[in-house]
Amino acid sequence: MSAATRPPRVVLLGVAGSGKSTLGQALASDLGVDFVEADDLHGPANRARMAQGLPLDDAAREPWLAAVHTVLTGLVAAGRGFVLACSLLKRAHRERLQRGLPPLQLVHLAVPPDVLRQRLAARRGHFFPVTLLDDQLAAWQPLEHGHTIAAEGPPEALVARLAAMLRPPPTGFTSA
Repeated sequence: MSAATRPPRVVLLGVAGSGKSTLGQALASDLGVDFVEADDLHGPANRARMAQGLPLDDAAREPWLAAVHTVLTGLVAAGRGFVLACSLLKRAHRERLQRGLPPLQLVHLAVPPDVLRQRLAARRGHFFPVTLLDDQLAAWQPLEHGHTIAAEGPPEALVARLAAMLRPPPTGFTSA
């Protein structure tokens, strides 16, 4: 299968509040692929730990990353595309997730810390408290390959920009 016919396999990554879930759901719909919310794959112990304001260490993240990898492996095996919303704060997390998978399109959603704090303070019903944001910002390691976009502005405009950037070019056209 050529890159032009391979379904999109996109990972939206960044710290909490960067818009991964909101943009990811809309982007997956626009691209006609599955949406995977990595937060849904955290075990009860990780959720409880974060809800108490305690950051996850790499040992606590490993079973979660394994669960996310298993879901993606199944989608790839079925020939399906996806948009994954997942923090993947460190290079090691990104390498762990991508192991054994075809190339994934990584997109870091960059948002200023003050905007992140506002978004997290306004968010309801999520286990991740705003008090953990500084820990995530400190743990963030720059994206080694892929795209970084400023993720501020109307979600519809951001999704359109992402879709245009990630959608394979049409086939069958020749240049004059």
